[in-house]
Amino acid sequence: MAIEINGTTTEAAPRPGQCLRTFLREQGNFGVKKGCDGGDCGACTVHVDGTPVHSCIYPAVRAEGHSVTTIEGLSRGQELHPVQQQFLEHQGFQCGFCTAGMMMTAATFDEEQKANLPRNLKGNLCRCTGYRSIADAVCGVARAEHSTHDAGTGQLGDDVPAPAGRAVVTGTARYTLDVPAEQLPGLLHLKLLRSPHAHARIVSIDTTAALQVPGVVAVFTHADAPDRLFSTAQHELYTDDPDDTRVLDDVVRFIGQRVAAVVAESVGAAEAGARAIRVEYELLDAVFSPQDALLPGAPAIHGEKDGETARISRPQNNVVAEVHSELGNVETGFAAADFIHEDTYQTQRVQHVAMETHCSIAWVEPSGNPGEDRLVVRSSSQVPFLVRRTLARLFDLPEDRIRVVAGRVGGGFGGKQEVLTEDLVAMAALKLRRPVQVEFTRTEQFTAATTRHPFTIKVKAGTDSDGHLTAMQVDVVTNTGAYGNHAPGVMFHGCGESLAVYKCANKKVDAQAVYTNTVPAGAFRGYGLSQMIFAIESAMDELAVGIGMDPLDFRLRNMVRPGDHMLSTNPEPEEDVFYGSYGLDQCVVLVRDALDRGGQRYRAAGLDDLGPEWVTGVGSALSMIDTVPPRGHFAHTHLRLLPDGTFDAAVGTAEFGNGTTTVHAQLAATALSTTASNVAVRQSDTDLVEHDTGAFGSAGTVVAGQATLLAAQELAVRLRAFAAGILGADAGSCVLVEGAVESHGTRLTLAELSSRAEAAGIELASEGRWGGTPRSVAFNVHGFRVAVNTGTGELRILQSVQAADAGVVVNPRQCRGQVEGGIAQALGVALYEEVRVNDAGRVTTDILRQYHIPSFADVPRSEVYFAKTNDEMGPLGAKSMSESPFNPVAPALGNAIRNATGVRFTSLPIARDKIYLALKDAAATMQLV
Repeated sequence: MAIEINGTTTEAAPRPGQCLRTFLREQGNFGVKKGCDGGDCGACTVHVDGTPVHSCIYPAVRAEGHSVTTIEGLSRGQELHPVQQQFLEHQGFQCGFCTAGMMMTAATFDEEQKANLPRNLKGNLCRCTGYRSIADAVCGVARAEHSTHDAGTGQLGDDVPAPAGRAVVTGTARYTLDVPAEQLPGLLHLKLLRSPHAHARIVSIDTTAALQVPGVVAVFTHADAPDRLFSTAQHELYTDDPDDTRVLDDVVRFIGQRVAAVVAESVGAAEAGARAIRVEYELLDAVFSPQDALLPGAPAIHGEKDGETARISRPQNNVVAEVHSELGNVETGFAAADFIHEDTYQTQRVQHVAMETHCSIAWVEPSGNPGEDRLVVRSSSQVPFLVRRTLARLFDLPEDRIRVVAGRVGGGFGGKQEVLTEDLVAMAALKLRRPVQVEFTRTEQFTAATTRHPFTIKVKAGTDSDGHLTAMQVDVVTNTGAYGNHAPGVMFHGCGESLAVYKCANKKVDAQAVYTNTVPAGAFRGYGLSQMIFAIESAMDELAVGIGMDPLDFRLRNMVRPGDHMLSTNPEPEEDVFYGSYGLDQCVVLVRDALDRGGQRYRAAGLDDLGPEWVTGVGSALSMIDTVPPRGHFAHTHLRLLPDGTFDAAVGTAEFGNGTTTVHAQLAATALSTTASNVAVRQSDTDLVEHDTGAFGSAGTVVAGQATLLAAQELAVRLRAFAAGILGADAGSCVLVEGAVESHGTRLTLAELSSRAEAAGIELASEGRWGGTPRSVAFNVHGFRVAVNTGTGELRILQSVQAADAGVVVNPRQCRGQVEGGIAQALGVALYEEVRVNDAGRVTTDILRQYHIPSFADVPRSEVYFAKTNDEMGPLGAKSMSESPFNPVAPALGNAIRNATGVRFTSLPIARDKIYLALKDAAATMQLV
């Protein structure tokens, strides 16, 4: 029997044991995605005889004799299925990797099922959106987004749809591995043998048996890898991170580290080859907590390295980086305090759980000239240009002989600001001269990619009775794991704006980033700020409570305002950070007013009294973030007029649900007096432009967007000048209008202008560049109303509200989506997400069903408000707004629980069992008293 796929019978037969997902992809149905291979995420959902199934756990042989429909077959020609149309109209996606599976599930819903989405969408996970836009799309609900600014012809302030929207909802958007087999003849697959030990020296590796496995082509070990240290972290200045990593090393420092790479004709053969390798290890002492790693005599994880050369602060003591500073005199400040709060706060490891796992393909592109062949890498990366630079350093290649391309990226959140796969496939492709592909499993993501840095933060803070801060002191230890990628930056950044947002004459910081024999940490949304803000904002509430002051009033009294220096560890403010605009005061008022309205609604509905075991409370927290990373963040845009009168914009920044593609089109359209639909954006390819630092640090709008705006403004000048010559008019009288240039009633279309320029041998094009400085600051304030059951520990979020100072909001729908997605991810971190590592250093939460990310039922609707500001430094007044919504959520929730129960939770996550036990202990203590 054969399988019918999207109305066509296929003659291909599944292999023994093959799942339906891989079979369908082999037939070219790339809309069927891999998110887990465990039936947990729903990204692979298809219909079998009209019933949705998770194809990753559905044996392909079971589909024989049945009709299978994938997202590619859901529509009828150009006519979209109603659910596809609704997802397109309501933009029920961001990165879009989960969207096909989400729609395949929703396409079968009747009205009763739509009325209970928490139950009926529980098998489909989204990491980007926060589910509000998905709910609106499934139910076809029209929710007008309210622009904070008037929309002009450039559509600034409009809800311009994502240019890739139709491709996303039809399953034709191409992510990293969505490449037809005929385009990569001879494709090989790479799998990794990983270390079973937390710390060991490799004595010998026997690959004989592996090479005898049918289909295995090569096995690479540390003997084949470049003998060069680098960092997997990617920054504009590679010296920001320690050189402590090899592509393949003869010393392993965590369970899950690469030991050998097997390349074979199939994934199955590569896996079998990896199992056949025999390794002899010399076990070394290991250390699993930063506190133990700092003790005298602790194993030195990178003790053999020269600290100055490798840029490691104290390798013999496991200290990657450190800062010790004091502004004013904290002893004097504490002596002047009427109330002092002192406690230790802890934040946990968190995984990014981007729905597309780390993956890449590399091949060698012949040039026809010996020695000039090019290495091409297609990667799921936020930083293609920095990947190119790292590969050039590793393999001694000129950068112009390397091309790195990122397709549409299925989520990032900082996790793809690393080189974790590209070096492996590059090495294999260069040696074998055949295309090589690697794709991490979900387990590899948890055990061998990167996590958020766990922080231990000792806080001591004092205030006088009038509510003025007198002293702030923090002692911070961060756990960077086995390698120091991003360790210095996360530590310094975490200790930056979290303290700088408050006026206080006396501040002291002691911070250390420490190696341990555990899975490495890395860049994660917020980049250290979310960890520190949890501690600082919890302390602010305790100070307010301690002197009997309203917590929001306490913040209003102490938060910085224009004219105040923003200081944390340096006595002088950052020389290029300014108040480009200031909306923090508006954000506080917006949240306070929303919480007051919510309280009135609950009282009017009689919901303020849930019963004798329930207590309610409100809490809030604020955050500040520099809008661009320090020490330079560069972007380049090339913009040109096309023969049909539309525009082509070539940019370097990547699209992974952050919405920058739409923003580039809107910014260019505004300067060119056209609409965003007339600007086609090409991106994420090192062949397109000179350089782009990358899509991290919320720089997509304020850096890359600024480069695009400058290019568009320059092109507008050139268009008017060229038209003036044709019309015999003064350039000052020429005005760009939709599709044309006008002067004194005479109209010259842009298509005619292009034709005249071509005839004259002139290209109507321009370049825009921006270096990321000067920088502004953005603000977010979050508030919660919660109810807690004192008998069971159950927590209910009754109201969630966030106010954001995003400057001029270029695209309100997209910006609101970034806020909602940040809130949802932060709620997971606050309540249940944790990468757990046992006493032997092994990650035990290594599949999605053991690691709980928010599902539809877990995420409340949040009210989102934007302050009305216009930033002097951002493009057309815009600020960044990708990372910052995440940062104040956990402390705001902790403060609300504290307000309701009187119990301060000092560690994350604040799980239900933790609430139950804490309330039980508090009750017992009260009885003893």
